[in-house]
Formats: sequence, structure tokens, C-alpha cells
Amino acid sequence: MTMKQKKDAPSRLAPAFLNGMCVGRPLVIPFVTAGFPDKWSTPDVVEAMCVAGADMVEIGIPFSDPLADGPTIQHASEVALEGGMTVAGVLEIVESVRMRDDTRDLPIVLMGYFNPLLAYGLESFLDDAKAAGVDGLIIPDVPPEEGREYRAACVERDLSATFLVAPNAPDERIRIVDQFSTHFSYCVTVTGVTGARNEVQVRTLEFLRRMRSLALKPFVVGFGIKEAAHVLELGPHADGVVVGSALIDALSQGKEPATVAAELIAPLRAAAERIASSRE
Repeated sequence: MTMKQKKDAPSRLAPAFLNGMCVGRPLVIPFVTAGFPDKWSTPDVVEAMCVAGADMVEIGIPFSDPLADGPTIQHASEVALEGGMTVAGVLEIVESVRMRDDTRDLPIVLMGYFNPLLAYGLESFLDDAKAAGVDGLIIPDVPPEEGREYRAACVERDLSATFLVAPNAPDERIRIVDQFSTHFSYCVTVTGVTGARNEVQVRTLEFLRRMRSLALKPFVVGFGIKEAAHVLELGPHADGVVVGSALIDALSQGKEPATVAAELIAPLRAAAERIASSRE
């Protein structure tokens, strides 16, 4: 496949969300930091999660100053950077994933901060990301008001640009984030940093109901989801559920990474299937 063919390849995101909506369940979306727990395991982890039922995967670009991330993902970034992971290395991981039969069509979104992309060269990064097989980007430190040129550059390459919305956002803010996000928006359950939490707050459900009443595009929910019970509570109110810190915690235990990842994702997918069954 040539660079031109890769650049013009359509996004895998829209079909994934459409399929989820058709069957009546949220997408299961794990997050993993590229290069954690080591430089070579990430493609195996992504493949294992896909086989276990992940509908989409977020791959984190390690950064030395991840302001939106809690201690778990901060630690994962530190380990990955110490192990030699770079932005170019992240794209090599995506290319490796795309060469595997099980993950050839898996939607892949990169999540990271703007500074590393600027250091790489934004236009060059977007070109290389598309060529590698990336479907979209989530950049927490770029709000819609400051991301017009970035968004336009993504749209030009048929890369998704996803913006974040917090639970204390007024209705107009929700509408803006929904409008600027090209394929889906990202609802954070808390106003603080990422991290696994033990229970779902009532205000989170209220926020998602408000989001549903205002958003025209799909949206996912993340920051704090770690178990099947959370999927069952939040899944009926969103188009996707993201699990991040809980997965990183599991990968930190020193066991075989791919096996650990699959064991965590399988019950989350089962919970999502239960939501679909309950709607029949």
C-alpha cells in the first residue's frame, strides 16, 4: 500500500459507532500508553484487547508533563519515555498493529499533548499519522477555540479531531464541543485528572443525560471507569466507555501484558453486550 493510498483511506470510526448504535451497546475503548510496560509489548497488548472485545483503542503518546493525567498514567509515560519511546515510535507501533490480521480494521485514536506534535512538526505528524493507519486524535490541551487550524488540518486528511467536555460545562459549551469534534466528543466524568474510581456519581449520569439531549454526534465517557459495573451504569447513556488507568494499573503488576489486557477487557465487553440484550 502506497503512502497516497494510506492517506486517502477512509476513517474506521464512523462505521464503529454506527455498528454500536445498531446493536444498542456502547463501544468498549481501552487506553494504553505506547511503550508501557515496555517498548515491545504494545502491539501485542492492542491485538489481545481487540480479540477480547475492544471496539476501538486509544494509544497514549508519552509526554513528560501530562497535566490532565493522574499518577497512574503519569508513571506509565515516565516508564515509556525512559524506555526510549518517541512520537515516531508511537507511529511505528500503529504501523505494526495495522500489519496484523486481527487489528487491521481496528479503529485507533492517538491521545496526547500538543507540544510533542509541534516539536515533530504538526503537518508532518498528521501526514505520518494518517500513513501509519491512525484514525483520529484526542489532544486534551487544545480547546476548540484554539484548535481551528489543527482541526482543519485533521479534516483535510480525514483524521478525526476529538475535543473534551467536562461535567460542569454549560449547555452552550457542550454544543460547541459537539460541533467542533468531527466524529465524536469525549466526556470526562470529573473536573480533575484521570484515575480509576470506585463508584459512579449521580452527577455523572445527569451530565451524560444532558449531553445526550444536546449533542448531535456520538460521544464517549472516560476518566474513572475500571470495571464491568461502571460499564453497566454509564454505558446506556453514552456511545462508548473508555478504560485507562485501571488497565495501566493491571499492566503494572509484572504479569504477561497481553494476557492481563485481555482478561480486563473481556468482562467489560460482556457488560456492554448485556446492555444490548436489555434493550431487545
